[in-house]
Amino acid sequence: MSAAAPGQYFRDFAAALRYWRGKRGHSQLRLATESGISQRHISFLESGRSQPSRDMILKLGMALDIPLRERNVMLLAAGYAPAYQERKMDDPELRAVKRALDFMLAQQAPYPALVVDRLWNLVMSNEPANHFFKWLLGMPDQAQIPRDGSINVLKLTLAPDGLRPYLQNWEAVGADLLHWIQREAMSDGPGSEASTLLSELRTLSLPGAGPGAAGAGAAGLAPDFDRRALPFLPLAIRKDGVALNLFTTITTLGTPHDVTVHELRLEAFFPADEASAEWLRSFSARHA
Repeated sequence: MSAAAPGQYFRDFAAALRYWRGKRGHSQLRLATESGISQRHISFLESGRSQPSRDMILKLGMALDIPLRERNVMLLAAGYAPAYQERKMDDPELRAVKRALDFMLAQQAPYPALVVDRLWNLVMSNEPANHFFKWLLGMPDQAQIPRDGSINVLKLTLAPDGLRPYLQNWEAVGADLLHWIQREAMSDGPGSEASTLLSELRTLSLPGAGPGAAGAGAAGLAPDFDRRALPFLPLAIRKDGVALNLFTTITTLGTPHDVTVHELRLEAFFPADEASAEWLRSFSARHA
C-alpha cells in the first residue's frame, strides 16, 4: 500500500528537493558532500534539467534525513513506486512489533501508557491508561475506548469537552503540543495531514474555545522557560479533589523500514511526586 498519493504536497521532484534541502539548512555544496552527488547535478535536479534515478532519490532522502513517508512522496513525484510499505498494525508481518509494544505497555503498569501514530491518533493502550482516561472523561467502567486511530490524543487533550478542564496548566501543555505537531507539519511539507491537524489544534486554543481559554489564543501559548521550573513539563491534573502531577516519555522503534513502524510512538506517563505515584498505584489496583 502506498504511503502517499501521487502529486501529494509537491508539484514535482524538483520542488520537493528544494523544499527539503532548505528545510535542513543545507547548501547545495553540503548536500553534495554528504550524498556523494555532484553539486552541479544537484543544481540540475532542483531546476528540473535532470531527472533522478530511484537510487539517487533514496540516497538524497538518507542524506537529508527525510521521513520515510516523505521519501515515498518524493519517489511518486518523480514517477517511481514507493520504496517503503505502510502496513496496518494487524498485518502478520508486524506481529513481532505488536508483541514488543504489548510487552512495553504491560511493563508500564500501574502507570498509564499509550501507543500513537505520528499524528497522535490512539493505536494501543494499557489497562491503567484505559481506566485513567475513562475516569477523567466520566465514562462508565464497562465502556470501550476505541484503539483504531479514531481518537486523536492531542485533540482530546485540548478540547473544552475533553481533558482540558482538568489540566491546571493547559496553556503550557497546549504550547508544548502545538510545538510538537508543528515539527511534524514542517517535516511533512505543505498541504499535509499534519498541517491540517495543526490548524485544528490552533483553533481549539483560540479565545472563546472553552473554559479558561479567554485571552490565550495560539499566539499566547508559549513554553515556560523560567529557570526555576521543573526539568520537564508536568501535567497538573485535578479532578474530584484529586491532584496529580505527571510527566511523559516518548519511545520510538529503531531501524524502521516500514512507514507505520517509523511513525509509532509509545508515550509513557510517570508520577512526578510520591503522592501521585501512590494514587496511581491504588487506582490501578482498584480496577485490576
